[in-house]
Amino acid sequence: MSTDLMTRRGMRAEVAESWQRSAAAGVSTDRVDAPVILATDELRDLREAHPLARVFPLLDDVLGQAVRDCDAMMAISDAAGHLLWVCGTPATLREAEKIGFVEGSNWDERLAGTNAPGLALALDQPVTITRAEHFRASVQPWSCAATPIHDPRTAQLLGVLDVTGGDRVVVPQTMAMVRAAARLAEAELAREVLTTPGPRTGSPHGVRVLLESLGRTESLLTVDDGRGQVRTVRLTPRHSEILLLLAAAPRGLSGDELAVLLYEDDGASSTLRAELNRLRHLLGEELLASRPYRLAAGLTGDWLAVEAQLAAGDLRAAMRTYCGPLLPRSTAPGVVRLRDELEGSLRHALLASREPDLMSAWTRSAWGRDDYDMWQAQRAVVAPTSPLRPLVDGQIARLDRELL
Repeated sequence: MSTDLMTRRGMRAEVAESWQRSAAAGVSTDRVDAPVILATDELRDLREAHPLARVFPLLDDVLGQAVRDCDAMMAISDAAGHLLWVCGTPATLREAEKIGFVEGSNWDERLAGTNAPGLALALDQPVTITRAEHFRASVQPWSCAATPIHDPRTAQLLGVLDVTGGDRVVVPQTMAMVRAAARLAEAELAREVLTTPGPRTGSPHGVRVLLESLGRTESLLTVDDGRGQVRTVRLTPRHSEILLLLAAAPRGLSGDELAVLLYEDDGASSTLRAELNRLRHLLGEELLASRPYRLAAGLTGDWLAVEAQLAAGDLRAAMRTYCGPLLPRSTAPGVVRLRDELEGSLRHALLASREPDLMSAWTRSAWGRDDYDMWQAQRAVVAPTSPLRPLVDGQIARLDRELL
């Protein structure tokens, strides 16, 4: 079945959501080119300082020549969507200039509409966008495949590797090549870390911990022992609650304090001791200290990133990081308080932002779709002629009926 026929009959969910984000951000389907954000000197400085500059020659060698042979292009963006490098034959690059696919332009979907580099950044996962799936009509003759590249030490998103071209790009082998090249780049960055002398950061023992709890019933705990060994553990719901509460109290908690935050009723001290013993057996004596109970490691948490981004006034980054409520099914009093505080802070910032695309991201989510105040605030900032206005009005009408 052809791509055009598939598009007429339906649209992939992630693409439809991207179209909604593009529309909410005010991108016009009739806009011809993407905005060029970086001047020549700014582009040069950003390239020189960017970590991916160290692996660009490798990527150009293993992927760049192959895409040139297919009359396609290889592009590398930073985490903000700026295209730092665009490589291809002169003829292909001239065609790409017509849609603004040039070095220094920004292909974040909020500026350029739905496209593979922008959607890969938004979802932090590999993406293929074919022809009519592009939001802007001028880009629809093209197809593209993109995948994120991460810092191997911190898992931070560094940017996106993309291949853009014609119909020859729309084959499974293209994405396989792009992903393989990205993993090769990450391996090279990791090799540089291992071969570069210097002190390690983190806890006194070099152990670092990443706790991911947003939108999860069971937290993911990743432990880096500081000696090159990294392991990831899916915690039970109760262990997820315990580690989250300890992470929120860097100085530690007594057994009684932890029990009050963990249990809705009294008399659970023996149950808590048993849970802590099981958790210590799972994690190791060196990671879970006692008297008071505390994490003996440098800690990173996804919810802590949201708090920091809000404190810095970077609401867009906070919304990208926020994957849902903190341990949403937990009824532990301490977790409920942390969850409500984080959601309240983010929601307050959104209501005050008057940014329709950010409000739209909230109301499209499972946790925000029934947020009446947010729908009302979104309606106040969406232009009467916006294609999103009927959707907003319809959802407000639905909630009016349900709340009667």
